[in-house]
Amino acid sequence: MKKRTIFLLILILTAFAVLIFTQYSKLNIISGYTAKYMASGVFIANRSMESLESQDTNVPLVKLADSDVDILDQEASADVYGLMERTAICRDGIGCVLINDDYEPGPYLRPTRNALDNDLPFPFGNNGLDTTTVEGVDYEQLEIAMDSAFARPDVQKTRTVLVLHKNKILSERYADGFTAETPILGWSMTKSILATLYGILQYQSKLNIESPAPVTGWQADGRARITYNHLLRMQSSLEWEEDYTKMSDVTRMLFMETDMSKTQAEKEAVGHPTQIWNYSSGTSNLLSGVLRDHFDNYQEYLDFPYAALIDKIGMNSMLIETDLAGNFVGSSYAWANTRDWARFGALYLNGGVWNGERIFDEAWIDYITTPTEGSDGTYGAHFWLNAEGKYPDVPRDLYSANGYQGQYVFIIPSKDLVIVRTGLAEPPEFDINSFLQRILDCIP
Repeated sequence: MKKRTIFLLILILTAFAVLIFTQYSKLNIISGYTAKYMASGVFIANRSMESLESQDTNVPLVKLADSDVDILDQEASADVYGLMERTAICRDGIGCVLINDDYEPGPYLRPTRNALDNDLPFPFGNNGLDTTTVEGVDYEQLEIAMDSAFARPDVQKTRTVLVLHKNKILSERYADGFTAETPILGWSMTKSILATLYGILQYQSKLNIESPAPVTGWQADGRARITYNHLLRMQSSLEWEEDYTKMSDVTRMLFMETDMSKTQAEKEAVGHPTQIWNYSSGTSNLLSGVLRDHFDNYQEYLDFPYAALIDKIGMNSMLIETDLAGNFVGSSYAWANTRDWARFGALYLNGGVWNGERIFDEAWIDYITTPTEGSDGTYGAHFWLNAEGKYPDVPRDLYSANGYQGQYVFIIPSKDLVIVRTGLAEPPEFDINSFLQRILDCIP
């Protein structure tokens, strides 16, 4: 019996050693992801540590991390069996960020915020909801369609759904623990926010997206030909590996780099611009860093997304986090409640005009919805498309902001419709085509 116990102990220790050895390079990412997610989840989304641990970080490998949240100092830390401890701190107005050994606390700038204040109902104001019915809508069947999105919570993992038709909320639903006020991490939906900022600058005649991107290190080689357009369309043909299951370009950038805008800028070209379509979060953060160069000082950069877009259309719950170098993490880190994500869709549905004020040119919508060569009709310019019928039972004019784990803002102009869905599962666990079809069947 004693020999068997010793053997089992040796077996367990050997298995543990093998696990650590084979996964050691990932520990930095695992503990970094956990610390960052816990910090933002607690201090931005106002969720409990217990809720985050039981749902968001309860996934393979990530659940190996132990985390701790310091409410007083507004920070979170995590490690994996005592190894690779990482810490994320939170700063008012600019969110939470992983720190490194070189970090020195001190004063920092934050965006100037101006809450939308008028007497209008949602979406153009915050004075309640327009509860009048829309003729032709089958509200009874719509509620059944909403039920279907939450029918298998352990599989679909839907958190929130909102249906906006003709600027009116037809229905909205929230899973337990979530409300209309809960900020949701958009992940890559942030890319569409970033692209819109470029559309605004173009409308203001402050840049031309066909101009070469002003990246200093590119001027002596073929990368000098890369334009804003190439970057917005993910057509730069620069090296990039977008793989969240291992140590890759994207995981190193998000969880190890001080300045995320440099990661893609330092990559070599593997073809000429437009030759290769390759989805790259590094490209979005490069664009975020380049955006900074369009302003005279850092405060103007911090204020621009809020003054020109976010607060202007009443997305007052939205916050875009910055990296340690002060750049907005335009690839991944925008938080907003579901209604504010719907406002973003409504801006596009209304042709770039918000309550009578033009925010960007209507031609910008044609631009971002034009399929990019090499994407099989699925990608425009930092927006996803249904141009080739990826969702066969949904209108081809659908375009959307998509994010990791199933965050979506679907815009369907032909139906005057915006649908927001957030959660922790994407296809095949969450069937987008069927979900959208059920809702569309209720709309005239």
